[in-house]
Amino acid sequence: MKTFSAKQSDVVKKWVLIDAEGQAVGRVAARAAAIIRGKTKVIFTPHVDTGDNVIIINAAKVKLTGKKWNQKIFYRHTGWPGGIKEASAQLVFDKKPSDLLKKAINGMLPKNRLGRTLQTNYRIYDQDQHPHTSQNPEVVTL
Repeated sequence: MKTFSAKQSDVVKKWVLIDAEGQAVGRVAARAAAIIRGKTKVIFTPHVDTGDNVIIINAAKVKLTGKKWNQKIFYRHTGWPGGIKEASAQLVFDKKPSDLLKKAINGMLPKNRLGRTLQTNYRIYDQDQHPHTSQNPEVVTL
């Protein structure tokens, strides 16, 4: 018996729709990352993009539990000495609500070439309208 290893030609990608309204950011991100990575499929292979394309709607209606709106801090660095910048989750959310989910999902994907490819396999929209109705996305409930 041999171990099955999927090739890119074996993968059949479909579209999945996730409604994030009233859901916690981490739960939505964990479910989306698993679908994007392909871990929900039988043919999962760690080094191949076996996942599906994900559409997340209502990103502006997600929630964070506890005091995370003010206590969760995102850091970035400009590259200059003393150039560390910080922003709370509330500030990130107020500027662009979809960025909060984007940061959470990217944190759950691999940090290599495969991860950068997987980052193109999802779309996040702040409202409930999206331009992907022709792909006939399958609705996933959390």
